[in-house]
This record gives sequence, C-alpha cells and structure tokens, in this order.
Amino acid sequence: MKNVAIILLLAAVILGFSGPTETITVKGSDTMVILAQRWAELYMQKNPGVVIQVTGGGSGTGISGLINGTTDICNASRPMKPSEKSKLKQRYNSLGVEIKTAKDGLSIYVNEKNPVQEFSLAQLRGIYTGKITNWKEIGGPDQRIILYGRENNSGTYVYFRDNVMMGDDYSSTMQSMPGTAAVVNAVAKDEFGIGYGGAAYGKGIREAKVKVDEKSPAYAPTEENVKSGNYPIARYLYLYVRSRPSGAIKDYIDWILSPEGQSIVKKVGYFPVR
Repeated sequence: MKNVAIILLLAAVILGFSGPTETITVKGSDTMVILAQRWAELYMQKNPGVVIQVTGGGSGTGISGLINGTTDICNASRPMKPSEKSKLKQRYNSLGVEIKTAKDGLSIYVNEKNPVQEFSLAQLRGIYTGKITNWKEIGGPDQRIILYGRENNSGTYVYFRDNVMMGDDYSSTMQSMPGTAAVVNAVAKDEFGIGYGGAAYGKGIREAKVKVDEKSPAYAPTEENVKSGNYPIARYLYLYVRSRPSGAIKDYIDWILSPEGQSIVKKVGYFPVR
C-alpha cells in the first residue's frame, strides 16, 4: 500500500506541474507557414500550457478548414471571397473575423544570372498569360521564358491572377509548384525561369523591381517601398477566425499583434503592421 501511495503522489505532482493543455490548430497559406511556425514556437516556449499545431496547404485549404470546422485559425495570403464568407455564415451565422498580421511585397523572382532587372505590370501580365514568351522581347537574351507559379488553392496564385493579370487565365505552359520554396528552388536552378511569391522567400534568386507602367519608376519589394505604397504589388497577410476570438485563441492573436509578435514578422522577412 505504501508503494501505491508513493506512485499516486508522484502522479499527482507530475499532473500538477503539467496542468491543463489548450490546443490551437492553424492551417492555410504556404506563404505564411514559416512565419506561423515561428510564432507558434516562441509562444509555446513562453506558454507551456498551450499547444499550437501549424500546417500549410494553401490559403484555400485553410479557408475550407475554417468553414468545415477542422481548424481554429486560418492563415491566408489573400482576402476571403464573398462566396467563402457566405458558406461560413450559413454554417456558423458569422462572416468570420479578419485580422491583418503582416504586409508582404509579392516578389518577382528571376535567376541571379538573368540580366533583366525590372518589369512593368503589363509585361508581367503578358509573360504569365503567354503573350510574351521570349526574354528578348523585354530586353533579355534570346531564350524562351520558363514560367513557374503556384497551384490554384494558393492565395498567392489568386492574388497574382486578380491583381497582376487582371483576372486573365495563366498560360498553360506555367509549371505549378506546391509551395513558394519550390518556386524559388526552381528559379534558382533555371537561368531562364521566372516565378512569384512572398518577400521572405527571396534567397538564392534575385527579386526584380516592379513598376506600374513604362513611364513610372521601378521599385524593389523593400519594407520602405511596401509601406509607402510605391511597390505596386504589396498585400496584407491575414488570420481568419470563425467568430470574435476569446480565451486561448484571443491571447495568441493579441500576442501576434504585440511588439514581440510583430518582431518575428520582421525577422522572417515580412513587414510588420504595427
């Protein structure tokens, strides 16, 4: 009996130290997945009673998870569509809550050996719709342009289509990659490749400057140019929740928006909103 009592006492001590655990699930944007993982890691270090599970899959996957109840928080690199908000309202009687957590300069990636330094929005539209197919048409070498982009469940895919291509369809020659890191890796290995994605991923390639039109100056996707509005394809990165956050989820989101949480935004390579 004495041994049993000691075992029970040890169990009580262990349980007492561990305390109750809150689990928060986060799903969505591959653009944001590294940022979301860093947030989660630091927050769990400081709050051992909270477990945060982060997965990617694309903004569309995260929004679907929010609608069908398989995630608490959705990461999205684009705003929710009215049709998605309508589905959320039908199921939860709520249009959801949108939280802007960072800014990103949606970057145009080219190989470091590529002499082309800048693009106008019209040139990017021409390239990705397949109307411009050779680098020599925009001042580069006489070589075919190899297109890399994202899959259609990606918020970056949707944002680029809507805001750069003005809703036009992508060229059938574009190679769809499963994540931004894969786009960067492909362009880094392909001297005649071009890709797009978040500013935080621009390593091993060159981020080209972008201008509104031929008469405008071209700007790089730096913090200064993104915040001033000079870089023409800057965007917000969002969190979405089904309803007004409370409890552990509210505490976590408040921390993300705090100076400490926003400092992680900058360390990862995006730009803070506060």
